[in-house]
Amino acid sequence: MANEYWLTKLLNKALGPALVWIGNAVGLPFAHPEAPIPNYIAYLLLVFSLLIAVSVWLRRHLSVDNPNGFQHAVELLAIGVRGLIDSVIGPQGRQYLPFHLSLGLFIFCCNIIGMVPGFDSPTSNINVTAGCAIVVFLHYNIMGIRTHGFLRYLKHFLGPVIFIAPLMLIVEILSHLARPFSLSVRLFANIFGEHMILAVFTALLPFILPMPILMLSIFTSLVQAFVFVILSIVYTSGAVEHEEPHGHEPVPAH
Repeated sequence: MANEYWLTKLLNKALGPALVWIGNAVGLPFAHPEAPIPNYIAYLLLVFSLLIAVSVWLRRHLSVDNPNGFQHAVELLAIGVRGLIDSVIGPQGRQYLPFHLSLGLFIFCCNIIGMVPGFDSPTSNINVTAGCAIVVFLHYNIMGIRTHGFLRYLKHFLGPVIFIAPLMLIVEILSHLARPFSLSVRLFANIFGEHMILAVFTALLPFILPMPILMLSIFTSLVQAFVFVILSIVYTSGAVEHEEPHGHEPVPAH
């Protein structure tokens, strides 16, 4: 069992006995009954709670006439994600803005919270990144089925030539199953390695290198969140795009 952070100890002390009792009652005992809540779950709950609290506060303080600086920052972020969606999917993809914006904020907050002493980054655990990747996988497939219907969406997996459809089906299924794997491993490896490097340099040179390394870590955390979001937008675009009609040449603009 890994060393418990302060928040994990607090939650295990408050909720641990009840969770262990429930687990035993349903036949799913915990591997570590003395600490049923791991670090990544504790700080995942913290990030969720903070984001919900900030969202509620922002909603209550929204103003058209006199917006505050935080509202401006959130609006700029939303405009940036909306611009990505417009460039990849088109204006009709703006309906997916809440999902992709929420996903990006959640991943970024999970990335950087571990830079605070006494805190842990949930995304440095493969279970969290795999969960995010599975959510993206389910989202774009559900959106594709909702847009085209199940049978028409399935035709995307068969390719344009009917006699190689069985082969294309296998290739497309393997390709789609590889997406959550690559998303989860990429994010986990980068955040885990980033925090290991930060911990090593902080231990070796605590008064010289931590600040530059910390700034670099914040930048890479932002980049990783951006990559995750842009890939999720690309996957959604591929699932909901409409086939262009054949046999019609585009009319050049004058």
